[in-house]
Amino acid sequence: MQIRLITALALLSTGLLAGAFGYGAVNVATTFEVVPLDVRLTFHSALMQMNGPVMQTTMALAALSSLTLAALTRATPRLVASAAGALAVVSFLVTRLGNVPINGQIKIWAVTAPPADYAEILEQWENFNVVRTLTALTAFVLIIWLAASRANANVSNNPAATTSRAGN
Repeated sequence: MQIRLITALALLSTGLLAGAFGYGAVNVATTFEVVPLDVRLTFHSALMQMNGPVMQTTMALAALSSLTLAALTRATPRLVASAAGALAVVSFLVTRLGNVPINGQIKIWAVTAPPADYAEILEQWENFNVVRTLTALTAFVLIIWLAASRANANVSNNPAATTSRAGN
């Protein structure tokens, strides 16, 4: 039962993380490219105030639940859960060491003026965003695979479940 709960938490948290970063990469970041710079800077600054605590909590839950799942399993499932946990940690590190410092600069630009090289700095932010989105998505896919593998193994090891499903 404990593994099922941790698996569910890992699915939920890695899914939320991948979904949030995916939405941001596909919708928010592309919208930033078509609005005036002052609108982008103002919106980006306001968005980061809310995103900070929410996304850090989600990244922590994704990493901790995946790594806990790794500790509770053996063999291939342990490796898969460990990889998912490591990818969630990478998402956190990229965010903390890459995106967050640039967010601090953007916050200043929103009330002053951006530097001459602002386009290159914003491009760096977008590159970091792509990396953290891909690592979060990969972690989610690994946890999906792990949960599906466990479900298939449970059905295969329970002839009554196989028989009842075949009868439906």
